[in-house]
Amino acid sequence: MSLANIKDSEVDIVIGVLHSDLTSFMNEWRPIFSRFHLIIVKDPDLKEELRIPEGFNIDVYSKSHIDRVVGSSSSIVFSGYSCRYFGFLVSRKKYIVSIDDDCIPAKDSKGFLIDAVAQHLANLATPATPFFFNTLYDPYREGADFVRGYPFSLRSGVTCALSCGLWLNLADLDAPTQALKPAQRNSRYVDAVMTIPSRAMMPISGINIAFDREAVGPALLPALKLAGEGNLRWETMEDIWSGMCVKVVCDHLGLGVKSGLPYVWRKDRGSAIESLKKEWEGVKLTEEIVPFFQQVRLPQTAATTEDCILEMATTVKQQLGPSDPVFTRAAEAMVEWVKLWKAVGSGSSPL
Repeated sequence: MSLANIKDSEVDIVIGVLHSDLTSFMNEWRPIFSRFHLIIVKDPDLKEELRIPEGFNIDVYSKSHIDRVVGSSSSIVFSGYSCRYFGFLVSRKKYIVSIDDDCIPAKDSKGFLIDAVAQHLANLATPATPFFFNTLYDPYREGADFVRGYPFSLRSGVTCALSCGLWLNLADLDAPTQALKPAQRNSRYVDAVMTIPSRAMMPISGINIAFDREAVGPALLPALKLAGEGNLRWETMEDIWSGMCVKVVCDHLGLGVKSGLPYVWRKDRGSAIESLKKEWEGVKLTEEIVPFFQQVRLPQTAATTEDCILEMATTVKQQLGPSDPVFTRAAEAMVEWVKLWKAVGSGSSPL
């Protein structure tokens, strides 16, 4: 397949904001963000006015915008970093890059600033190879290629719909691991991108990702809400659930997912011990969630991402719902999300 030519005008950068003063964050990202349109979504629980430096093309959304669009729905919750999903919902661009507000640009092993947006777009613009693993990783990167024995019939690849970046300094570890190893920091910069094989599940973190909104946008959704959930990344599971949903959709529709570059530098935040009290429910639920997504299969009649999510919601309710009401609520949120996505896309939902 041919390589895509992604224009700056086709990209939205979405930032979920939990802190009011964005001056330092925006200035750190200025060399990279300044040529793109930005969507900033303010956590509905954040009361202070945002402080944003000049020189950016930005639309800011707050609780009043969310209430206007979502209305009386109680299934969809945009609190904490889940506010980013509202940005995914209202965007009108083909591609979205999502970066959390506790991340700044990282430097590579030679000390050069990493353009995370450019690398994400390069990942999306080049094909993915989910049906046969290439031991030189991404064969479309400069200096790489397909290895001996790789079938020529599979070398054209498939459309890459999701690019999952990584983190230097504070890696996206779970609360138990971080509590056990409080001083552990990630300093390993691995210069590699790889396609995740078809039918292989992975924990997708929402901290540093990019995706083709037209291909899989409705699969990036805030559905799984823990009973004692907090706002910090350690205290949530919504992106893990969303990631498994989108991976199942990509496998079913014949799309690809890449992981690796780009890195961002993630700052320390919160207490792992305190977060562990809130995340423990999610740690236990993961043991049920992963086997479910590993075995779920969608019917061939599910031809769009919206179809896939609705089919998955039905299966979630039937197979996982009886074991815990959190899954029933997640299934209901998935159905509500598809309705909301269609309403906003058609212009029938007010902004």
